Amino acid sequence: MSIMVTLPTYNESANILPLIDELLAVQDDISVVVIDDDSPDGTHRLVRERQKKDPRVHLIHRTGERGRGTAGAAGFKYAVAQAADLIVEMDADFSHHPRFLPALLNAAQDADVVIGSRLMAGGGETGRSFIRRIITHLANSYIRLVLGLKVRDCTSGYRVFRRAVLEAIQLDTLTAKGPAIVQEVLFRCGQHGFRMVEVPIVFEERKRGKSTFNWRIILTGLWSVLKFRFRG
Repeated sequence: MSIMVTLPTYNESANILPLIDELLAVQDDISVVVIDDDSPDGTHRLVRERQKKDPRVHLIHRTGERGRGTAGAAGFKYAVAQAADLIVEMDADFSHHPRFLPALLNAAQDADVVIGSRLMAGGGETGRSFIRRIITHLANSYIRLVLGLKVRDCTSGYRVFRRAVLEAIQLDTLTAKGPAIVQEVLFRCGQHGFRMVEVPIVFEERKRGKSTFNWRIILTGLWSVLKFRFRG
């Protein structure tokens, strides 16, 4: 079994090396690909040095394009090209903690897509304001309604895919440039009838580095969901 974790990054120098170390320690068949959008803080340089010491570390250093959506798609394409059996996506700031990865991988034995869910028994969030938690619940209700999904946590970016899933959803045709890629991929998985299951995780607000979250991202994401639905 070959497992590749995809990590889109922008200014994650404070987190990336400890995260890579923890991921590689989960099990021996895990490798990591960092997709860095030319971070001014030198994230890509740190990864490149780590790469020289461990063949399980890969780097895509993007200098001409930026955005969570296109970075995520680039990571998926790379992992598919590497013939990984299972492909993991997660944030690089420890909000998606590696300690939950074994449970997600175990669930992937009987599912096509596994979602790390905050919105089920055993899941939750720590370090976030009441407003942010309300936004999470409202956004998920809206996404489920518009896209017709039965998944509880449609906004979770901590997921495991079988390679065949990513091959089927036509990665080259993804349109989301930002974080809405999470919903676009999920919608396409639903359209193809892939079996999706959720595993509880606790989302932990970042302790190091700066979040890029803002209202513009939220509103763009909500509008993108409508476009996914009516574009079909």
